[in-house]
Amino acid sequence: MRREVLLTGFGVRTAFGTGADALREGVFDGRPAFAPITRFDIGPYRTGLAATYGPAAPLRDVLAEVAAAAVGMAGLPTGARAAVLVGTAGDFTGLTRFWRARDSPDSPGAAVSGGAAETVPAWQAEALADTLGVRGPRLAFTGACVASAAAIAHGCQLIASGRAETAICAGAYLVEEENLAKFDSGFALSRDGMVRPFCADRSGLLLGDGAAAIVLESVDGARRRGARALAALTGWGAAGDAHHIARPHPEGAGLVAAAGRALRRAGGPRIDYVNAHGTATRHNDPAETRGLRTLFGADAARTPVSSTKSTTGHLLEAAGAVELVITLLALRDGVLPPTAGFTEPDPHCDLDYVPNRPHKADLRRALTVNAAFGGANTALVLERA
Repeated sequence: MRREVLLTGFGVRTAFGTGADALREGVFDGRPAFAPITRFDIGPYRTGLAATYGPAAPLRDVLAEVAAAAVGMAGLPTGARAAVLVGTAGDFTGLTRFWRARDSPDSPGAAVSGGAAETVPAWQAEALADTLGVRGPRLAFTGACVASAAAIAHGCQLIASGRAETAICAGAYLVEEENLAKFDSGFALSRDGMVRPFCADRSGLLLGDGAAAIVLESVDGARRRGARALAALTGWGAAGDAHHIARPHPEGAGLVAAAGRALRRAGGPRIDYVNAHGTATRHNDPAETRGLRTLFGADAARTPVSSTKSTTGHLLEAAGAVELVITLLALRDGVLPPTAGFTEPDPHCDLDYVPNRPHKADLRRALTVNAAFGGANTALVLERA
């Protein structure tokens, strides 16, 4: 028998600051956070803008901050048993240092990310669990832009299947030179300092700092503790279309497969809002639009869709977790976050993208989707408690 999964706490940090109010004043007001990068030399690159919150802190500290906020909101006691699942960096360097000694001073990239303990993907989950003082399985997810969403989906599955009562799921990314160089060399970064998803004049994405953590619990576990449910995670899905190393399937096949699974698990296709992957890149936006049309049919035109990357930037491994928190706030506040900087729509992107300004709406059920290189896709369905 499958058990319901409740969300009982969260913590979040973006370029707008820490906590829900910072998101309301930035993301929900449609105010982009992009500014010149100051933490490394941007001279070699075509684009030197990102959504950052000043000098980079060690990733371990940022994860600990948002996770402590989530655990505090949920009221989890020290020593509780909980799975700790972290979405973290997973390119080729992650493969070579996945289990490298945590105290090795010569770990690749240690100086960039604040020390070897912060650059070993597997150790981030270990370190976070130890910092929080919780007992249980610890797992790192290295699926790039779907990493933290995959961690959340796995946490849901652990609880729904009865293998865990509680899961702390988190993800973090801080803008650094290696990924900026990669996106710049691929001509994927915005040329004009704005991120305009679904627009005819879009020219690419910009990166952003972000971190978020959520606490998931079974209904019985939350009830025993007297915890307050903020929302229910009723659907989750993942899929890989393997269409191309960097481009999505032109018809959004991976999105359709992942979101279709999530919607079936949630009990049907009715959705009041979609937080899109929405990278403002040439291939992603029309493919995502076609995928959503396939999913929702005639209802697609009536379903509001927005990309909050237009304000936060692309948060890579943190995208799924931060965008789930944004979706949670949309449900609880009854406000649709806008796609900022919206100009003329691409003729191949013909949905309601909530242009420029937030809108009040009676939101009961929302879908948030993410995608990554190699055809990886994730989808999460959140329902108002």
